Amino acid sequence: MAKYMLSTIDNPFNPFTEWDQWRRFDEDKGYRTTEYLARIAITSDDLSDEDYEQAILYAIDEIIELNILGIYKRVYSNDSIPGGGS
Repeated sequence: MAKYMLSTIDNPFNPFTEWDQWRRFDEDKGYRTTEYLARIAITSDDLSDEDYEQAILYAIDEIIELNILGIYKRVYSNDSIPGGGS
C-alpha cells in the first residue's frame, strides 16, 4: 500500500479512508488531482506493482516540490484529518 497520497490543503477528507468523499471534494473544486498526478507520473503496464507504486510516489514528490499553486500536500495513511474522519 502507498506510504502517502497527494491531496490539497483544503480537502477535509483522507484519500486512504474516505476516497469517494475526497474525490468528490477535489473534483467539485476543479483541482482534478488524480488526473494531474497521472500526467506527471511516468508509468507503464510493464512495470511491476512495486515499480508502479514507486513511480507514483516520485510524481507526488515532484508535485510537492514544485507546488506552484501552493495547494498540494502529502497525506499519510495514518493521518488524522480534522473534520474529515481518520
